[in-house]
Amino acid sequence: MEQTNQMKDSLSDKRIAMRVSVISIIINVVLSLFKLLAGIFAQSGAMISDAIHSASDVFSTFIVMIGVNISNKKSDTQHQYGHERFECVASIILAVILAITGIGIGISGIEKIFSGNYEELQIPGVLALVAAVMSIIVKEWMYWFTRAAAKKINSGALMADAWHHRSDALSSVGAFIGIFGARLGYPILDPIASVVICLFIEKASYDIFKDAIDKMIDKSCDTKTISDIKQIIAEQEGVEAIDEVRTRLFGAKIYVDVEISADGSKSLNETHNIAQNVHDEIENKIPMVKHCMVHVNPTLVK
Repeated sequence: MEQTNQMKDSLSDKRIAMRVSVISIIINVVLSLFKLLAGIFAQSGAMISDAIHSASDVFSTFIVMIGVNISNKKSDTQHQYGHERFECVASIILAVILAITGIGIGISGIEKIFSGNYEELQIPGVLALVAAVMSIIVKEWMYWFTRAAAKKINSGALMADAWHHRSDALSSVGAFIGIFGARLGYPILDPIASVVICLFIEKASYDIFKDAIDKMIDKSCDTKTISDIKQIIAEQEGVEAIDEVRTRLFGAKIYVDVEISADGSKSLNETHNIAQNVHDEIENKIPMVKHCMVHVNPTLVK
């Protein structure tokens, strides 16, 4: 029963991730084409660059789909603890792509700032401004849409993809400022905005990378979850003391090792039932827990 419920939850999470990813791909393809055409007809280099940035999101979403598919595979003889960590690998790849994207935007901005050839820049048309505004609205919506799904299924890869959408929205903000500034006679605003956006993107990529690494090296889960686990254990009949609680992140899931004390005069069946109740309650009440191991220590008889 327990394994069946976990399989159902896994399939449900996978369906959510795939649905969000397909929607992301469709919107990004349409948006990239629109921005590319707007950049060409309005003679805006910033908008053409922004279109290429949006197109890169399609690649990142494919990485998410591959990572989620592999991480949701059933356990096998060679991977008896499952494949959840493959999602961390996808998150790390996305973090690197995001960092490279941000660095590219920053370097381009710095080069334009120090070139001093502002008079050589073309004045972009109004269509480029319209495209920038539409991109900001659409990509910010995609960020919140993807972020909500990532939180619902606790997916690091999907959260990384959400931040990729946010980076594209910020890139479009930079494009808007640059295009608007150029039309007002201040082309320097474009590269300055690019450098600022670069810093935001690098911070996001660092956070994604750190979260993925934490899940790869068995970092313990947050203090609130540990406190909830202890509360559940303390409420179970027959538990006289909590000797130790250890947790470790495994991709999007948690493994829990618990040591409790119970009356040493009880039979093996009775102490087994106490341990089983602790095990079941923790796994049922905290969905992120993939498996809980309970060890019982006998209390000394006075």
